Amino acid sequence: MKKILLFSEIFPPTHGGSGRWFSEIYGRFPSESVAFLVGASDGADAYDSQSKHPVHRYNLSSGEWGVRSLAGAKFYWRTWRKLRNTARQEGIHQVHCGRVLPEGVAALMLRISDRIPYSCYVHGEDVETALTSRELTWLTRLVMRHAEQIICNSENSFRILRDKWGLSDDKVIVMTPGVDVDHFRPDPATPKPAGWEGNINILTVGRLQRRKGQDMMIRALPDLAGQFPNINYAVIGGGEERPALERLANDLGIARHVQFMGEVDDARMAACYRHCDLFALPNRRVGNDDEGFGMVLLEAQACGRPVLAGASGGTRETLEEGVTGVLVDCTNPESIAQAVAELLRNPDRLKTMGRAGRKHVESRFSWETLAVNARELFT
Repeated sequence: MKKILLFSEIFPPTHGGSGRWFSEIYGRFPSESVAFLVGASDGADAYDSQSKHPVHRYNLSSGEWGVRSLAGAKFYWRTWRKLRNTARQEGIHQVHCGRVLPEGVAALMLRISDRIPYSCYVHGEDVETALTSRELTWLTRLVMRHAEQIICNSENSFRILRDKWGLSDDKVIVMTPGVDVDHFRPDPATPKPAGWEGNINILTVGRLQRRKGQDMMIRALPDLAGQFPNINYAVIGGGEERPALERLANDLGIARHVQFMGEVDDARMAACYRHCDLFALPNRRVGNDDEGFGMVLLEAQACGRPVLAGASGGTRETLEEGVTGVLVDCTNPESIAQAVAELLRNPDRLKTMGRAGRKHVESRFSWETLAVNARELFT
């Protein structure tokens, strides 16, 4: 197997679904077949010491992804030099970029300088956002044109590349994220999170950003709290929208029904999944920003929980509609409140969905199975 360099700003211990995806897949590849060049992060030493593959850390963050500005040009020059040095040091044969931008630009420069081929991951929202800028559209097209493969996280992302970017089918492969079915599993003996006892608990996990829809669930709470006075909406994750979400909960008079838990470790997150009555990712499209897949929906189902997701983006690919969960128009709070109320009034259906969800992810989305498939694709 040719040695691969996984090149990504987002990587554990930094929170992010794509980083977990890369860590789980490439971490299962044979020793000496992979090296990592990934973003610098607080607490990285503890993670890196447990990795069987060499990990190189570098500041891959930039506020400017274009090349016409001096800041952008300097960023890509520095990043290319680090990428070239790491590739030569590790004897790399191919580079796998966590995104088309910005990682793919440095990889294209490496292809020109050292003739090392590269492939890029696409997550859906990234290439949608690039379309809002002429320069980023041009850069994205350039990087994808010279890539060996484009790896999509969902059929939805593939459709975006085909319909909006004109990519041919033979250049694109679909490889979905997965879930650790041993860590994320039902376990009623796990202690309930603080403040959950005696409540009906709805859980959302994800970065606090508009497309995730935490605001729409909060807007649905006045109606739901009138029907279920002990309802508790637990929100795991950090992000720029937290102050706005806290103000919204206060303005609607339902702040006591919303529990902002911030970032949590995997053990605490698994406990929240296991004890929630319903997991909700009320995502919707905001401008060009849409949910590419939704790994958290897999994690919830792996823990035997029923799920509700927005009927937008790639989330429908994570569940069996009507069997393991439901898809809802999450552009308005009324439809969310109606769907949640119908589910909460039928606890037997929730239990049946939860059991079906566990079987669903075990059969299709375990990391072990997906890592084997990935090795076959990349060999």
